[in-house]
Amino acid sequence: MPVDSQGARTRAPAVAGLFYPRDAVRLQTEVLELLGGTSPSSKVLPKALIAPHAGYVYSGRVAGAAFAKIRASAQTITRVVLIGPAHYVYLGGIAAPGVEAFETPLGRVPVDTETCSQISRFEFVTQTDTPHVPEHALEVELPFLQTVLSSFQLVPLVVGDAAPEEVAHLLRQLWDAPETLIVVSSDLSHYHDYETAQRLDLSTADAIEQGEWVSLGPTQACGWIAVAGLLIETRRRGLGGYRLALCNSGDTAGSRDRVVGYGAWMFGERS
Repeated sequence: MPVDSQGARTRAPAVAGLFYPRDAVRLQTEVLELLGGTSPSSKVLPKALIAPHAGYVYSGRVAGAAFAKIRASAQTITRVVLIGPAHYVYLGGIAAPGVEAFETPLGRVPVDTETCSQISRFEFVTQTDTPHVPEHALEVELPFLQTVLSSFQLVPLVVGDAAPEEVAHLLRQLWDAPETLIVVSSDLSHYHDYETAQRLDLSTADAIEQGEWVSLGPTQACGWIAVAGLLIETRRRGLGGYRLALCNSGDTAGSRDRVVGYGAWMFGERS
């Protein structure tokens, strides 16, 4: 694992130049454009978000709709629990990293190493960098967070063969006060034709908004375990889910014969 100029063991970006621009100025400009103008004041205080993790040309606008919602509370958020699926490395349970920072072209984000060490006491949590090294699901969310938040620590978690109840239990331990934001990284249906994907993703959206986590599975979303775990905990806390955006790659930058679905939601209490 590389050591950066400050002597910290750092997870280097894996998909810069592929999923998003490698050049920092171009990346910052693109993220600001995807975030859009100032988000209108909301009567809902965001505690958790669901955002997609494809290349920005495909899902960046949907992700921007999610992260724009935390602008109003950005000064209060100092820790982000970022959780998504392991796409490349088989993993039993949930993995927290051992590194001290995650890096993107916009700079380094310090990892909350104390929390990562503490949660490794759970039998379903392993502290290992192996599944984090190639993973894009968390990395692509970071430039949005770096742009909206002034300074924060990161608790990055990738989910493999785990139960939604285990994710919910872990989120319960990490929930804390308003300084902690929960972000679940997930795309929706994969590789159906446009009309089929629309039907599937609308059904998934309804399940998310009704808190019906048992309706979810791998055909609904690649990050379904983390999404289901979030729904268990938000339902326990009486927090509602509010749809911010829903589309697929046929609406953005791809053909309509084999699409991937994207959605954004926020969860919180009315102010």
